[in-house]
Amino acid sequence: MRTYRAQRLPHVLLVKTAGTALVTALLALPLWAPGRGRGLLGEIAAQGPAGALLTLTVFLALVALYCRALQRTLTLIPAGTRAASPASVWWMFAIPYNFTEDFFIVRNVAASLAADGRVPVRSVRRWALFGHGWCTLQILSLFPGAAGFAGGVLALLLWAAHWAMTVRVNRALAARPYAARLAHST
Repeated sequence: MRTYRAQRLPHVLLVKTAGTALVTALLALPLWAPGRGRGLLGEIAAQGPAGALLTLTVFLALVALYCRALQRTLTLIPAGTRAASPASVWWMFAIPYNFTEDFFIVRNVAASLAADGRVPVRSVRRWALFGHGWCTLQILSLFPGAAGFAGGVLALLLWAAHWAMTVRVNRALAARPYAARLAHST
């Protein structure tokens, strides 16, 4: 008998492949439709080599810190309760695949939090909503023009809020070890 995850695997691969293809097309938009604007890569390049390098370095350093926070979340949850490995959050660096994978990372961490039970369901739902919100806005940020710029700004704001929520969740998980949860439920 196949497991639930094994039954879903072809669908997940299809979504990830199609999503990555769409993101790649959006990233390449200035190459095949130059009249539509510079897009994200053009905006970064417009800062000049030094500015682009600084922007990318700072952004990737922040992504690494955010990944560490998500990895900590999964590490604080017992292995049998996790929907994904703590190391899986580092897929956020696999560009352009990450734009699609980020949705799955948020989903897996939220599923792990829900299965763990130490964080109230309402808080997990809000955490997931903010996470999927920044993921969606991040894709909108790939469009050229005002919509892409607005999407990028809103994505960064929601990402920062989600990161702060993740830090609070980690503090709550660390303050109430899993063994304590089991003791209170008996």
